[in-house]
Amino acid sequence: MDRFKDKVVIITGGGSGLGQATALQLAKEGAKLSLVDLNEKGLEETKVKISEAAPTAEIILITANVADPQASQNYVNKTMETFGKIDGFFNNAGIEGKQDLTEDFGVDEFDKVLNVNLKGVFYGLKYVLKVMKEQGFGSIVNTASVGGIRGVGNQSGYAASKHGVVGLTRNSAIEYGQYGITINAIAPGAIMTPMVEGSLKQIGGENWEEAGKEFVSVNPMKRFGKPEEVANVVSFLLSGEATFVNAAVINIDGGQSYKY
Repeated sequence: MDRFKDKVVIITGGGSGLGQATALQLAKEGAKLSLVDLNEKGLEETKVKISEAAPTAEIILITANVADPQASQNYVNKTMETFGKIDGFFNNAGIEGKQDLTEDFGVDEFDKVLNVNLKGVFYGLKYVLKVMKEQGFGSIVNTASVGGIRGVGNQSGYAASKHGVVGLTRNSAIEYGQYGITINAIAPGAIMTPMVEGSLKQIGGENWEEAGKEFVSVNPMKRFGKPEEVANVVSFLLSGEATFVNAAVINIDGGQSYKY
């Protein structure tokens, strides 16, 4: 498929996990990519993988902290200077933070998680939407979480930030639909990424793999999701084939959110 031929897409958190998987998928479909991450090594690893899968793909790598508004403005500016437009934006960068009861959750930790997960998404929207409004087109996918549509426990910062992403998505989608822009969110569940592995290690320590088996035992599909399964959904939403899907929050969790 060449759904993304001549299309320019920014992906934050492009150095690992869902961002890396989506970058690979879009590159294979012809996208020109602006990959943003705080982890320079991770970005280089993504570039190597893309070079193997799609040797002719055009890519720029931008090391940036999405929690910094100036850095967010800069990655948008650099994308425009290089490619001249922004067709799609996967507003994906995020962290989980430490796990604790609300009464024990650190104030600094709470701020850190909200700065990346919520303010970072807001800054991305703020600067990309200005470009897309002037263009008169564009598609945005924000990464929320099942932790943004229900309580999960021991994750005050994460839950608050991801619920905030859902709110930003719906609010902005209502504002910008009239300009030919779609804004949706995904709500991944237990997808086996480095972040989820880190979460399981917080829960189970050296026995994290056993903790993982127990964690997915209640999932209707009895397994973890794969990053490429999320990438397929994101690709559809950004492809131009979902032009009347707007303000949606799409669960990608094997059906667990709907299980009593």
